[in-house]
Amino acid sequence: MEAKLAFLCFIVSLFSLAHSEDLKLNIKVTTSIANTDENFICATLDWWPSDKCDYGQCPWGQAGILNLDLNNKILINAMKAFNTLRIRLGGSLEDQVVYRLRHPKNCTGFIKNQDGLFGFSTGCLNHTRWDQINDLFNKTGVKLTFGLNALHGKKRSMKDKILWEGNWNSHNAATLMAYTISKGYKIDSYELGNELCGDGIGARIESVQYAKDITELRKLVNMFYPDPAKRPQVLAPGGFYKKEWFHNFLQNTAPNVLDGVTHHIYNLGAGVDKTLINKVQDPFFLSQVAQTFKDISTSVKEYAPWAQAWVGESGGAYNSGGKDVSHTFANGFWYLDQLGMTSTFNHKVYCRQTLIGGNYGLLNTTSFIPNPDYYGALLWHRLMGTKVLSVNHEGSPYLRAYAHCSKNRAGVSALLINMSNSTSFNVTVNIDMNWYPEQQVSSSKMREEYHLTPKDGKIQSDVVLLNGKVLSLTEFQDIPSMEPVLVDPSSPINVAADSIVFTYFNNLDAPACA
Repeated sequence: MEAKLAFLCFIVSLFSLAHSEDLKLNIKVTTSIANTDENFICATLDWWPSDKCDYGQCPWGQAGILNLDLNNKILINAMKAFNTLRIRLGGSLEDQVVYRLRHPKNCTGFIKNQDGLFGFSTGCLNHTRWDQINDLFNKTGVKLTFGLNALHGKKRSMKDKILWEGNWNSHNAATLMAYTISKGYKIDSYELGNELCGDGIGARIESVQYAKDITELRKLVNMFYPDPAKRPQVLAPGGFYKKEWFHNFLQNTAPNVLDGVTHHIYNLGAGVDKTLINKVQDPFFLSQVAQTFKDISTSVKEYAPWAQAWVGESGGAYNSGGKDVSHTFANGFWYLDQLGMTSTFNHKVYCRQTLIGGNYGLLNTTSFIPNPDYYGALLWHRLMGTKVLSVNHEGSPYLRAYAHCSKNRAGVSALLINMSNSTSFNVTVNIDMNWYPEQQVSSSKMREEYHLTPKDGKIQSDVVLLNGKVLSLTEFQDIPSMEPVLVDPSSPINVAADSIVFTYFNNLDAPACA
């Protein structure tokens, strides 16, 4: 009773400061419109060393995979909380990594080098570090995507300084696979190269050559993993979508070579952009990237229908993110909207840059304490199932709405994002069954609601509240339990200004979810 009263007081205090509008939300539950993977939520780990700097700041600290404290208790608990977190290990420097697992002599990390790719020398992964990495992944139940060095064996073009030519030399990757298998380490997928497609970022490979290289990787994976049931997936090209390049690449790649077509999204621009805080709250700006998701989905369907579309990396703002935005509550408007939008375009996986490192980490780079987006990702992972439902309303564009069949239980889960600084919404949900388009939700079963708000109402806070209470680690450094408030299902959903709400309708008999 006390908890319910506290929540009601919390809601009243929020709504007393904002203009309120009534809004009707329609959820179509007869059929689904798209599907995601069971492990749609993904986070990245990167190779950047501590002296990776942008705009006069060096926000990576010891978060690069060669330096990261893999025994940190908060890190371990944060990964375990997902009960299967998908991790993509890769990034800009992956195409300069050599694997010395049997003979690790002269195996050093990345060193500043003006002539090197992205200003760094090649770096080395030895067996000791690879063992430590896999020990962490094994005890936290990670599904791992490993990004392989796609430039191994290639040379820079004499005519084009960023074009790399020649066939991919798979020998070093074969060494990695052989050692990995001998140790019993599990790899869910191998990805070849990072941002080498299209115009490239720092380096590029022509589409026809990339198709040859990915075919070589497929042969390698099939050879080392003869059992199809245990065979890792093959992903590519892991870069920014350019229609002509992607189409040529897919057309020159034989059927069933690729399992996933990966692309990157940094639609917010540079991390130094002073308008970043405005962009993450602007629904009109955020909607512009929808065309890219649609184009990718169409390209895959037309040229590689046996493969899946993935967002292989997305940090919002590039060059390590925005230092006053990317780790704050406000970033959740962009991030959770991205998750919802991407899922409607039939993308199976969305990898957030990063789990830790840079300004955009789900965990604080130095303290490892979860940032607000960590909790948003965890709620999505626990509540939103694989079947995506159609949602629409005729109200303010500042209220974004997404719905899925619930995860691992009957019913429907919805996500409501209020990007308005001044308007709250009283949302009435109608269930569209085609033959009863105006059927309203009502039942004796209570509705679950999870209201996320920033501490003290400051959207650039690193502290997030769930139903009015601060989310913080327990005294044992565990991720806190995230309990919902139970609400009369016949009442509207109160979505405060600058808030994010997950809700679970356990009273819906949705045909699409059967």
